[in-house]
Amino acid sequence: MDGQPPRFVEWERGLRARLLDGDELALAEAYDQFSPMVYGLAVRVTGDRAAAEDVAQEVFLHLWERPWAFDPDRGRLRAWLATLAHHRAVDHLRRTGVRDRAATRAAAQREPAAPPNPEEAAVAAAVAKRVRVAVDELPPAQRTAILLAYFEGHTFRQVARLTGVPEGTAKSRLRLGLRHLAVRLRSEGMDGGW
Repeated sequence: MDGQPPRFVEWERGLRARLLDGDELALAEAYDQFSPMVYGLAVRVTGDRAAAEDVAQEVFLHLWERPWAFDPDRGRLRAWLATLAHHRAVDHLRRTGVRDRAATRAAAQREPAAPPNPEEAAVAAAVAKRVRVAVDELPPAQRTAILLAYFEGHTFRQVARLTGVPEGTAKSRLRLGLRHLAVRLRSEGMDGGW
């Protein structure tokens, strides 16, 4: 059945029966066997370790509260838990996205934007241009990290994942990039708290 050894299939059937009987040790066995996979999948989908922990907890709570929902004759427990983890992680992203958009809309409605002062707008445009030039002149790895973090809004963990480097390397690239920008912009007479 699905290439699984018969002993493993029987273990899943026995596990389900024990869960139906309320055996907490059965839940502990399922958690020990599958939590790394569930957590890893949730981290990949959400990009957030804390959210992934919440998702994993929800998945195993669902298994505990509704063990009959898993049918070993229809598929493997690993696949069922992975599907559940994926759905819960996507739901988490939708919830947080809706909350973030609602907060942005509410803030915009509370504080009407003042009409731009032409002089301030001109200064801001000149500063933005100088910053863009300074960013463009950074070494490629630092430039990519700065663009992802400060122009696209990614966390340093997401920058690490997107660029395929360890988190410490991503932090170093961001720190070095910001230091280079500060030196460059100060040398041009821009001291904006860099």
